[in-house]
Amino acid sequence: MKKEYDFSKGKRGKFYRPGIELNVPVYLEPDVAKAVRERARTKGTGIGVVVNEWLRKDIRADAKRAS
Repeated sequence: MKKEYDFSKGKRGKFYRPGIELNVPVYLEPDVAKAVRERARTKGTGIGVVVNEWLRKDIRADAKRAS
């Protein structure tokens, strides 16, 4: 890595796209990944669907506890 970089010819916001959704990779520990794969296979759906369902359920439970 250089000590300094020259950004004098750079354009601010060149790659900015409003409304674009960022997809963040999530790394599951092996035991959790196995459980998610098994649940997804059982339900006949994708692992993303299973993870989102679990997260939504946890978010709703937290909201109930907070109120």
